[in-house]
Amino acid sequence: MPATISLSAYNALKMLKIVNLPVLFFKKVNLPINNKLMNRLLLFCCCILLFTACKKVDDPAVINSNQREIDEEIITKYLADNRLTATTLDTSGIRVIIEKQGPISTLYSLSSSVTLGYTGRQLTSGRIFAQTDSLHPSYVLGDVLSGWKIGILKGKVNKGGIIRLIIPSRHGYGPYEQPVLGLPANSVLDFTIEIFDVTN
Repeated sequence: MPATISLSAYNALKMLKIVNLPVLFFKKVNLPINNKLMNRLLLFCCCILLFTACKKVDDPAVINSNQREIDEEIITKYLADNRLTATTLDTSGIRVIIEKQGPISTLYSLSSSVTLGYTGRQLTSGRIFAQTDSLHPSYVLGDVLSGWKIGILKGKVNKGGIIRLIIPSRHGYGPYEQPVLGLPANSVLDFTIEIFDVTN
């Protein structure tokens, strides 16, 4: 052992291995390969670089920037072809048709529990993908699809009434396929909903 170097420094130097890393433009880099902590640190840094390069995009408008226009065109054509008159709710693009205005004036909030029956269709094919039949489930309005939430809150249908909601994909299931329901990505939805009860 050289006299100018301490025993601990000598052992540390002995522990280092010489590694060639041509990517870094250096001929040799000394790394303590035997040190498990250093190996884990390097692995962690590589993972951080990998995951920061991959950004998940949840916004349907980012995934398909012109989906709003596509949905609008589908809905407008459907209404014209079927000679239906519908009210458009604000900027949401949701169309509302009151098929029967209920007899009991009703106020809704996001915490309202609504008991209802419904039939859900894919607008372009007319295929029924969900139906309650004689079952009347209850839902808290704040927990349902945004298309239902907006449509029922602003659609002004009373208890005992029937409302039809034509919902653009961004307020339905967005760009995500629903295999259990048999719905492709970006499906425009058509729901007929009967309101049996509302509890605030």
